[in-house]
Amino acid sequence: MDKLEHSECTAMILPVKDALEVLGGKWKLQVIIALSFGPKRFREIAREVTGITDKMLSKELKNLELNQLVKRTVYDAFPPVVEYDLTTHGQSLHKLIGELKEWGDLHRKVVLGR
Repeated sequence: MDKLEHSECTAMILPVKDALEVLGGKWKLQVIIALSFGPKRFREIAREVTGITDKMLSKELKNLELNQLVKRTVYDAFPPVVEYDLTTHGQSLHKLIGELKEWGDLHRKVVLGR
């Protein structure tokens, strides 16, 4: 990357800061990855995202809904069925997640020799 001017630096920092505020934390990207394989019920997500508590999963799903990355659908059934799925906006993260996976694989090789 060439040397950036101050205004270019500021223009890069703000959207990255916004993205990190929405996606930051231990669980959000893991939940998004689980949902990228198709709609899931709460228990299915909890099984795939190992280590997350029900309380934290509920909190993260609500936050992802507020940021229009996940949609919650309640089906009229007995007992009620609730399903979570990525929105089109949430699906736009697919490329970013792929890049993070590639970088993570490289990082493991560099740091851990694996």
